[in-house]
Parts: sequence; structure tokens; C-alpha cells
Amino acid sequence: MSEAEVFHEKQRLELCAIHALNNVLQERVFTKETADDICKRLAPQCVVNPHRSVLGTGNYDVNVIMAALQSRELAAVWWDKRRTVQSLCPSKVQGFILNVPSRVSLGIVSLPLRRRHWLAVRQVNGQYYNLDSKLKNPFCIGGEAELRAFLSEQLSQEVAEMLLVVRREVEDDGSWLNSDFPKE
Repeated sequence: MSEAEVFHEKQRLELCAIHALNNVLQERVFTKETADDICKRLAPQCVVNPHRSVLGTGNYDVNVIMAALQSRELAAVWWDKRRTVQSLCPSKVQGFILNVPSRVSLGIVSLPLRRRHWLAVRQVNGQYYNLDSKLKNPFCIGGEAELRAFLSEQLSQEVAEMLLVVRREVEDDGSWLNSDFPKE
């Protein structure tokens, strides 16, 4: 499959959580407006909503991502980084949403600051793709072995986190974890 056939939203404002959701779902489902509505439902009494940027530019937190996935009959399983990615059963996972450190830049000048950034990884027609909204195009990671290497590299960063996007029954039965490995 060519990269042109893979759905890939590009970065706008601080909307990486929305882009990651849409990229993992492979269609434009969520917008800034739907994410803002979720924020209001999560904190209806708050003047300053704790689930997004006070500037109104996005920067949504994990609660918004989890609520958005639940609205699509999906679940987000928080990956315990003490596990090896070898214990993961990728065939049971619809996609991955990672939260990783990202450089801050002003135009072409890179600043010595790091912020958190949401990105998606998803299998499309047998190949896994890095669908980071900051990339110009989707990046083909390869097959399962390459996926595990990519995820291991991403998770080796001290502050990186990963959510597994799965169907609710997969969350309930724990089948996202390879049965050859203990559930701890």
C-alpha cells in the first residue's frame, strides 16, 4: 500500500491528541469542537478546564483521548513499561497512541525545551505506520518485528507512555497480552 493511501492528519495548533485519534481510526472522526465538548463533560463546573490548554489551542490530556475512544466502543489500555513489548499481542490491538517528548521550535529555530506530544501507530494492509502528525507523510515501520523495535525505542525515553487502542472485549479479556507471558 502506498503512503498516499494511508489516512494521515498533519499537525495544527496543539491538536496532536485529535490528530492521533483520527490517525489511529484512519478517518476524521474528532475535531477541536468534539474534543472541547468532551472536556466540558469531564469538568462541567470548571471555569478553567484542566483537560486542555487555557489558551484554547488544544493540548488535550489522556482523559479526553480515553473518553473519545469510549464513544467509539473502544478502550485505551495503559501499557506498563515494566513489561517487554514482546509480551504484546499486536493482532488484538487496533492501534497505538504514544505520548512522547517533542522538541519545541519557532520556525526553523529549535529551542532547548521539550513538550509532550501524542502520536499514533497503526497497521494498514499488513504494514505498521508511524502516523505522527508532525511528519510530512506517514512512515512505514514494517511488520511485527519492526513494530516491536520501534515501540521499544519510543518507550526507552524516560517520559514516554503508550496506550493500546483495543475493542472493549479485548480490554475485558486481556487478550492484548500474549498468553505466553504472565499477566503479573
